[in-house]
Amino acid sequence: MNNQTTAISIIIIGAGAVVQTGHLPAYHLAGFTVRGIFDLDIEKAFKVAKQFNISKVYASIEEIIFESDDNVIFDIAIPASGIIPVLEQLPPNAAILLQKPMGEDLTQAVAIAEICRKKKFIAGVNFQLRYAPFILKAKELIEAGKIGDLYDIEININVSTPWHLWDFLYGLPRMEILYHSIHYIDLVRSFLGDPKTVFAKTIKHPKMPELTSVRSVICMDYGDYLRANILTNHCHQYGVKHQQSYIKIEGTNGAIYIKMGLLLDYPNGVLDIFEYITTNNEQSAIWQSIDIKGSWFPEAFIGSMSEIIHAVQDKKYVPDNNIEDCLNTMVCTEAAYIANLQSGIAIEGLIR
Repeated sequence: MNNQTTAISIIIIGAGAVVQTGHLPAYHLAGFTVRGIFDLDIEKAFKVAKQFNISKVYASIEEIIFESDDNVIFDIAIPASGIIPVLEQLPPNAAILLQKPMGEDLTQAVAIAEICRKKKFIAGVNFQLRYAPFILKAKELIEAGKIGDLYDIEININVSTPWHLWDFLYGLPRMEILYHSIHYIDLVRSFLGDPKTVFAKTIKHPKMPELTSVRSVICMDYGDYLRANILTNHCHQYGVKHQQSYIKIEGTNGAIYIKMGLLLDYPNGVLDIFEYITTNNEQSAIWQSIDIKGSWFPEAFIGSMSEIIHAVQDKKYVPDNNIEDCLNTMVCTEAAYIANLQSGIAIEGLIR
């Protein structure tokens, strides 16, 4: 780690599960300095501080601001509804990383972006899946022309997710797309840019009526040749045999298959699998495996924070996960919810 990086420290606002399983393990691996942590539940903050050897537990946002300086990055990992009040308290020109989503809806996302512009924050959002080691490897192969021109991205999640681990999700008007499939919407955007339109349906489950939705299908429309589909079912409660969690990317000369082991038998998880095939119009081509070091949790969180650190070190650098780009992920998410409310085409009357 270079001297510039050691001069930068992180203050974490929030001590929930994602901080414990993603942020802090990642920062330890990367050698980032965590100056302190704050949570409204002070006992939780002390517990996490002890677990990760964090020297300072702050009693309030006011204390954080009083003790911060230009080399601090505020890592804000709280429920989306609480982001705006925190941002309003932070000083101008602050560096921040927001945990996704960027607000509960597009209205809040726009308000967050406006605050960041007005206060001239160096700001990004922690859509970390785009920095997972297996995604970085996929992009490397694609940029090298190994699979030709992309024409298909398919993400299929059929798992049993223990939603009780995130009790703040219960009763929210928006759930599955906003807090889970948004990762895949952002991921597709990172490969293909913004879609022309979005189709979507998100629904409940009879065994989880207290959650607004736990299953979704999303189609991101890129025209006549590019297909991007996201299919999620978090309620496959029949053992691991037929659970699946994969990203499949196809091109004119090959394909990539990624098994995301994290979501299988969660929170235990299984090993990731990365395979690719390059045909070059040869029928004898075979799938090849690559061992990828690291996974979605926690390694992908290094990428999100590294972008903000780079921007603090170099004021001309625009983070890949900057607020303006991530706002478009929120636009696509909003489009999915609007599409969900619009009726499909009724079949009655089509045939007479």
